[in-house]
Amino acid sequence: MNLIPWRKPPAELERSDPVLSFNDWAEFVTSFSFQGINYTLPGAKQEDLDGRFPLMARSAYKSNGVVFACVLSRVQLFSEARFMFRRLRGGRPGDLFSLPSLDVLRDPWTGGTSGDLLARLMIYADIAGNAYVARRAGKLALLRPDWVTIVGGVRGDADATVWHPDADVLGYAYQEGGPALGKDPIMFLPENVAHFAPNPDPEARFRGMSWLTPVIREIMADKAATEHKLNFFENGATPNLAVKLDVQDLEVFKKWIEEFRAAHEGRGNEYKTMFLGAGADVTVVGADMKQLDFKVTQGAGETRIAAAAGVPPVVVGLSEGLQAATYSNYAQARRRFADNTIRPLWRNVCGSLARIIDVPSDAELWYDDRDISALQEDQKDAAEIMQLASTAVKTFVDAGYTPESARDAVSANDMTLLVHSGLISVQLQPPGSAAANGNGNGAVPALSETN
Repeated sequence: MNLIPWRKPPAELERSDPVLSFNDWAEFVTSFSFQGINYTLPGAKQEDLDGRFPLMARSAYKSNGVVFACVLSRVQLFSEARFMFRRLRGGRPGDLFSLPSLDVLRDPWTGGTSGDLLARLMIYADIAGNAYVARRAGKLALLRPDWVTIVGGVRGDADATVWHPDADVLGYAYQEGGPALGKDPIMFLPENVAHFAPNPDPEARFRGMSWLTPVIREIMADKAATEHKLNFFENGATPNLAVKLDVQDLEVFKKWIEEFRAAHEGRGNEYKTMFLGAGADVTVVGADMKQLDFKVTQGAGETRIAAAAGVPPVVVGLSEGLQAATYSNYAQARRRFADNTIRPLWRNVCGSLARIIDVPSDAELWYDDRDISALQEDQKDAAEIMQLASTAVKTFVDAGYTPESARDAVSANDMTLLVHSGLISVQLQPPGSAAANGNGNGAVPALSETN
């Protein structure tokens, strides 16, 4: 099948793949539109978000306070880190240093900072499960995740899908405005795109999954509880009522209902005394908020949402977390949040962004968290660990082990790396030597007596 007529000439596409032709790119895209007709090619060679991103953004992030607070807590700490290179010595991490190649991460676009880059990556990854950054001429460009299609397969095998054992990402197709707009996709090579997907989707080969997906029902329940609370107050902060009337005329009954609602329902009618005509019987139907244990009911859902986000409730400020909060366990919760949630995300994003910048062969792209005020307690702990390690190294050296082996043994926590120098005592002199005995003649000096 020749698909050239339904796309612009290859020269107008922003791609530079020396292996795949434009027809090859088109064959890896399973669906396309030509002259108003939609065509679908056989095989699963692409992965996209099928329109879930706008739904998640509007129905969860923008309209649910718990979700917004969880995402905001993640973004605020995640965006505080700075990019650095970390030296590798024998596969072990070393010191941090900087090079001009990091400038594109610190100034990714006009007016942008590394904090802006990290914040948007986190928001896209939280809502869509995927975030894409394309390397352009001297700058970076964030790609809206639901307009990106991951094109996968095996080079030279037109029938291979993304689930082929040898399948790999062949490129990223970015369709500005989404498929509905019908614009020609812009093709990016894998080495020009950083794909940040911290939570893999088990039903996809390369695509990530939002942490919001497993708690969609919890979010819906939380929104329903909030609406219930709002309706409760809008209807006078009173429980539902059932009124029984002995009225045979339907029109009279309807008119009575209209007058009753106008006089007793809605805001402005709270706590008014209710007067009913003869024969009317009022019965409370349902339960009020106390009977429903509303705070516990809604708080349990909030905690499950926070758990999916990896944010302790006390850090977000949720009611269940604050009930048991003290200064001590708040610090522990913040430590847990940083160590178990944010640090893995930092490592992941550094590995993703390393694809689109020049990283020295003896180093890796890393993050610098030393100036983050929320983690200063971690720096104190690191200093105490360093002090203990230094004491251990000194003890080994004083015992006669070589300084190099003492350093390596403490660093690797492996006593088998210790190498003895053959010297003993603090002086580290050979046994029986003059220096070891305290004088130049090799004899131990006698103690003098004074009166």
